[in-house]
Amino acid sequence: MEHILDLAAFAKVVEHNSFSGAAGALRLSKSAVSKQIARLERRLGAQLLQRTTRKLSLTETGRIVLAHAQRVLAEAEAADAAVQNLQSAPRGLLRVNLPMSFGLRYVAPLLPDLLNRYPELRVDLTFNDRRIDLLDEDVDVAIRIGELSDSTLTARRLAFSRFITCASESYLRKAGVPLVPADLRQHECLLYTYLPEAQTWRYEGEGGPWAIKVSGRLHANNGDALRDAALAGIGLVRSPSFIVGPDIAAGRLVPVLEAYEPPPFGIHAVYPAQRYLTPKLRAFIDFLVERFGPEPPWECALLDTVGPPRNQRR
Repeated sequence: MEHILDLAAFAKVVEHNSFSGAAGALRLSKSAVSKQIARLERRLGAQLLQRTTRKLSLTETGRIVLAHAQRVLAEAEAADAAVQNLQSAPRGLLRVNLPMSFGLRYVAPLLPDLLNRYPELRVDLTFNDRRIDLLDEDVDVAIRIGELSDSTLTARRLAFSRFITCASESYLRKAGVPLVPADLRQHECLLYTYLPEAQTWRYEGEGGPWAIKVSGRLHANNGDALRDAALAGIGLVRSPSFIVGPDIAAGRLVPVLEAYEPPPFGIHAVYPAQRYLTPKLRAFIDFLVERFGPEPPWECALLDTVGPPRNQRR
């Protein structure tokens, strides 16, 4: 512990370029800081600082030790900040990035309650189905749907959803009902272009796994645009339950190929791993977990029509 404190004192001396500046920052006397540096040099058996009446400069050894000392100091200051944050109320500006359809349907309507609960919190929302770089665009937290591939982000699961293939009754009367995934090759399919494999629809189940190459005249980078086309009888859509679930529950869309649906996928809040879980960020994520609950609202609406996801059935 003494060695760690000495390293922190060394980092502060270099930061302030003086013993007196470091002493003020550490709330110690100048002589106490001098003793810490001398003790560190004795322990390492090397001089770390060149001292003159006008300035301090690092020796070659000092430059090497400084990198380690700065990490020690940063971790100590981070621990202090984490404790202080934990004990403070959510306040300040929280920048949130949301997928368009999910954000507008299920997050934005909740925000008045969040702001009423935390009067000192401010929220700046952006909507984008494209996956942005959170650090480049100065975003505190984003909601990501599906597979997480960025290891630089910390994630917390908020809820789940599933893909459902469906169409209007008018389309199915005209084109027929696909009974197995291979039948989709004969159908007009509505394609979501932000998926990595937009023209490949994947299924599981008997005879699977299936990877079906589909085609159709309408492509879009927004799920609600495809849902509207499906309601109008243009074709089959394969869409998350949080988009088409209410229409299926109300009978406006009819699910097909339920026996072949893949497992549910996660909906996560993600934030840069190097950022601390501040009170405002923690409050936002906890609030969404609370509101979505173990059975999210879009899934509750489906239980009486298509039942639970396939891998949850008994």
